[in-house]
Amino acid sequence: MKISIILGTRPEIIKMSPIIRECEKTELNYFILHTGQHYSYNMDKSFFEQLNLPSPNYNLEVGSSTHGAQTGRMLAGIEKILLAEKPDVVLVEGDTNTVLAGALAASKLHIKIGHVEAGLRSFYREMPEEINRVLTDHCSDYLFAPTMNARENLLREGVDEEKIFVTGNTIVDAVYQNLKLVENIEISVDVTPREYILVTSHREENVDVQHRFKGIIKGLELVYREYGLPIIYPIHPRARKMLNSFGFKTNGIKLIDPVDYLTFLYLESKARVVLTDSGGVQEETCILGVPCVTLRDNTERPETIEVGSNILVGTNPSRILEGVGIMMNKDNGWVNPYGDGKASRKIVDILEKELMLYA
Repeated sequence: MKISIILGTRPEIIKMSPIIRECEKTELNYFILHTGQHYSYNMDKSFFEQLNLPSPNYNLEVGSSTHGAQTGRMLAGIEKILLAEKPDVVLVEGDTNTVLAGALAASKLHIKIGHVEAGLRSFYREMPEEINRVLTDHCSDYLFAPTMNARENLLREGVDEEKIFVTGNTIVDAVYQNLKLVENIEISVDVTPREYILVTSHREENVDVQHRFKGIIKGLELVYREYGLPIIYPIHPRARKMLNSFGFKTNGIKLIDPVDYLTFLYLESKARVVLTDSGGVQEETCILGVPCVTLRDNTERPETIEVGSNILVGTNPSRILEGVGIMMNKDNGWVNPYGDGKASRKIVDILEKELMLYA
């Protein structure tokens, strides 16, 4: 069995890291294809080094562009490599343009596709990630759903039940494994545990839309005035660009450059509350027992809402303040809905069993 692991963004590196480690551990024949979708390949390279992962075998270095141009360049580059390598299965994770391009390229070449984190739905089609995840699910052969909610979404859309495997989410594996690595690093950000608020906001529907981004900034200022806790915002390059373009001031908000993943995991695990528009951060905070306030009107992680680790507030300043007030002293005794940290082992076992049937 030969596996192609296709990834292109830092969240994909994190969530694929347990599968890569499992492939290494069991000495499977695999290779890593990195599309270079994110802005900085050097930052991505540091992720591989920090997480003790082997370097990608291929890097397309496509960089940022419009959705069509970026996906098209990936599709052509991935196809060329798949034709040369002839893998038995392609693994993609999540909902990025990399995921869609990898699935489409494999589908056209009649290579089997495994979609890690299949079945997530926000039911908001203006979100490009929603289009990517739906299309990828419907051309995949093995759909690794993290939860029963995700499985039900797929069944409602007519996906063959035999293709769906509820495995838990590899983010649990990653958090458990990578927290051990955090113990051995020096944290560059000076914080007091439980005495600060952590913020991430980077989604284009938030930071590219002036009134929504303004609402987030005003909401954070209200939170600072109400609670006086330091608000730390490792700001994404695009978010910083739009912040400057809109001319927003950030009173009471400490903007810092993006941090490496292990530093971010530390900051996340020690925060009093986290405000975010990231899907992965909603999951990680749930696993870590840290209350989360999501700066969106919808989420494809409804399990976090159901167990009480997360609340949706959108970008209205007063709702942001209210949401932080609700979550600030939240009891974190919820049960993690994303599995036992063995999703990567289950996924590899399923692939070995399934592909043997076609050998």
